[in-house]
Amino acid sequence: MAKGSVIIVSGPSGVGKGTIVKAVVEKRSDMFLSVSCTTRAPREGEIPGKSYHYISEEEFKKKIEENYFLEWECYVGNYYGTPLSPVLSAMEEGKSTILEIEVGGAFQAKRRYPDAVLVFVVPPSFRELKQRLETRDAGNEVAIAAIEKRMARALEEYEKIKDYDYIIVNDNLEEAIENLETIINAGSLLVKNNKEEIEKIKNN
Repeated sequence: MAKGSVIIVSGPSGVGKGTIVKAVVEKRSDMFLSVSCTTRAPREGEIPGKSYHYISEEEFKKKIEENYFLEWECYVGNYYGTPLSPVLSAMEEGKSTILEIEVGGAFQAKRRYPDAVLVFVVPPSFRELKQRLETRDAGNEVAIAAIEKRMARALEEYEKIKDYDYIIVNDNLEEAIENLETIINAGSLLVKNNKEEIEKIKNN
């Protein structure tokens, strides 16, 4: 059985990384999508337990002390974190795990799993990114007020691209989905992820 990979997908809020990741996971049975915990309130259309595990800040901080998370980060006033146990289970089953996480959390996970592949999703322009945020959060006064903070954070994150392995420009959604699948397929063919298969071929 090929060893499962860890694919980490990051990018600024509103870039569409969640849509890309969801499309890939729905197409493939060999992928496990890690569901993060967050202290922020659900957005319209999000499903508890599927989009995120929504918990209180007090509960989140308790889980930090219990080493419950593979990685965690505070982003624009809210906490986000990846539960460790489901990721370990998926890798043991030979499934590749996709983590949709922020830049700080991505580097935490990379330190823990040096073989993890880092993918950064970017918009075609920052002007387009701001328009997407305004469209997505229309009618939500709290979210609209935070857009400038999110744009400032996006510029900070953009400077970290040089530390990632791949970049995907989300200008055309179907192409972006195809590009992420290509990256995943390449990882599944790495020699280091197929040591058992190599030995089996030699011994048969």
